[in-house]
Amino acid sequence: MKLKLSLSVLLISFSLFTMAQETNAPKFGKGLFNLVGQDSTWTMKVATRMQFLAVTNFQDGESPESNFLVRRARLKFDGFAFSPKLKYKLELGLSNRDISGASEFTSNAPRYILDALIKYNFAKNLELWFGQTKLPGNRERVISSGNMQQVDRSLLNSRFNIDRDMGIQLRHHFNLTDKFVVKEIFSIAQGEGRNITSGNIGGHQYTGRVEFLPMGNFTSGGDYSGSDLKREKTPKLALGVSYDHNNNAVKNRSNQGSYMANDIGFYQTNINTLFIDAMFKYNGFSFMAEYADRDADDPYAKNSDGSLTGDEVQVGRGLNLQTGYLLNNDWEVSGRYTNIELDKIVTGKDVENQYTLGVSKYIVGHKLKIQSDISVLDVANSNSQIMYRIQFDIHF
Repeated sequence: MKLKLSLSVLLISFSLFTMAQETNAPKFGKGLFNLVGQDSTWTMKVATRMQFLAVTNFQDGESPESNFLVRRARLKFDGFAFSPKLKYKLELGLSNRDISGASEFTSNAPRYILDALIKYNFAKNLELWFGQTKLPGNRERVISSGNMQQVDRSLLNSRFNIDRDMGIQLRHHFNLTDKFVVKEIFSIAQGEGRNITSGNIGGHQYTGRVEFLPMGNFTSGGDYSGSDLKREKTPKLALGVSYDHNNNAVKNRSNQGSYMANDIGFYQTNINTLFIDAMFKYNGFSFMAEYADRDADDPYAKNSDGSLTGDEVQVGRGLNLQTGYLLNNDWEVSGRYTNIELDKIVTGKDVENQYTLGVSKYIVGHKLKIQSDISVLDVANSNSQIMYRIQFDIHF
């Protein structure tokens, strides 16, 4: 209740400040307003964004099912404190989808906080992150949900991503040549996902990532943004590899999924996830590829006597291929193919293939856009499913 009241007061305060400063407001999509301390020792940019989604699902022999929802509604704050070398970011999620997942491990409270971290550039090309944020896993997950090429992320992401967690990250980059850039990230996290408040049941989670950009940096960080909205004048390529080790993990998808409870508490096993990805852009054309592979020391959750609990680690592999072309009038046509092969012996799940065709209209880039796509999900030994979606994004 206190948190809800605090958020209400915060929103009202920001609204009043915005009205008072509307003549000095930033351009559309650049935040609601920017604050600068009188002595210039701190700054804060305040922004908000919303996504409104409509979904219809069709399956043979069944009536269509439709759903309308506020997919995302978020407040974002970022800037620096004391020195430009010490930056911070705070992102709050307010939609039901954003705050769902309350449990005894989150004190049975909504999970408002998405990102809460500081970034300290303590040496040349070296930056230390501390707090809660996305782990350096698959590229598609790290791309903001507001900068996606299609309505939402792929099945590969939903099955294998390692999402957000609490911990520290060390980030570094250097140049091999004038253009060739190499980036490295190492992370140590709690290993149970975001907003966990009740201890650390298993071990810790260790993630390493290296990226190669042989043709130089993308314009405006385009290697982590869907579509080639900047229309790269020269070809740009990014290759990335991540390896994640969750020591004594207690959830069935590394730090995601459900807890593997047993008769003495929780089943624990080491879970490893490999990601290989690529992003290519040139003159309105974009292509992204991702591969994921997850295994576990022993994927079968057991009780103390060796009997199975019925839970198992979601081990297997996935492939996602996605491409698009941006026309001169800022309409884009995109396509995606996703293949998911969970280990059937362990999980009992059949192979999934999903084919998606998307159309987007970028009015003000990713800040104001309408996106629509249609997907066909083909599951072995099951009827095909068709899903149609349309989504409206607005970012201030």
